[in-house]
Amino acid sequence: MSNAGRAASRISRGTLDDGTVIPRRMRVAIVAASWHEEVMDGLIAGAQRVCVEAGLDPELVRVPGSFELSVAAAVLASRKYQAIVALGVVIRGGTPHFDYVCQAATNGLTEVSVHTGVPVGFGLLTCDDEKQALDRAGLPGSSEDKGAEAAEAAIVTALTLDRLHA
Repeated sequence: MSNAGRAASRISRGTLDDGTVIPRRMRVAIVAASWHEEVMDGLIAGAQRVCVEAGLDPELVRVPGSFELSVAAAVLASRKYQAIVALGVVIRGGTPHFDYVCQAATNGLTEVSVHTGVPVGFGLLTCDDEKQALDRAGLPGSSEDKGAEAAEAAIVTALTLDRLHA
């Protein structure tokens, strides 16, 4: 598969496509689950690449699984980060575990963002199988790069919120 399906990035050399300069003082954290190493490596690389293109040096925090993303994001939001990128992957199995983890992680990350006012880029893949996850991981041959998309969403939203507060 090609990378042709990827959306063009709004971030280039420390600015947005509308000319908005991304302040180098913006603090970004990437919180990433550890399960499914190959997929996670791709998601993290995509998020880090977008941050570097934005002129930022993100802090990477690893947690055991996607269920733990919310609590780590909450702590990071309380520590003066302007944007958080949450990355994980949950692959459907033969039990309801998939549904519980996906719902808890989604609700938890939404709560962090709404209650703290810190945007959380949602890079949690919820897939039926490993092939779907690999296709979204931003790896060579993947059609999507959800790690990059989540980082861009968090950074752009942080800048938008900053303008609203001005």
